[in-house]
Amino acid sequence: MFLPEFDRDYLTEKGYTFEEKVESNQNYLIIRNWSLPKDQYNVEQSDLLILIPRGYPDVKPDMWYFYPAILLKPENRYANATNYMQTILGEKWQRWSRHSNDWRSGIDGMRTYLQRVQTALEVAR
Repeated sequence: MFLPEFDRDYLTEKGYTFEEKVESNQNYLIIRNWSLPKDQYNVEQSDLLILIPRGYPDVKPDMWYFYPAILLKPENRYANATNYMQTILGEKWQRWSRHSNDWRSGIDGMRTYLQRVQTALEVAR
């Protein structure tokens, strides 16, 4: 397991079903059945994958992925910068290309990162 204890404790406290996976020297956090904003996407839940970089939590995660892919309603179209599929752990994951420069080393962790994911989902166009 590669996540710091404070992240594991947070994820458990929030009731998330999560897995820490390693493949080809890459660390991945998968949160199963991530709830999406109501009535905004073609599905209510999707698995969320986050690439955990070496040096985390001092180094920030950058992008995240969904499986299955999620589409904006009512047009059933990809949100901006989400139409690339990447094979990870044997599945084609939808990459959400979102970047942030406000990571605070020693302060931020999954608690703040998942808030950023949720905000991006809510404002996606």
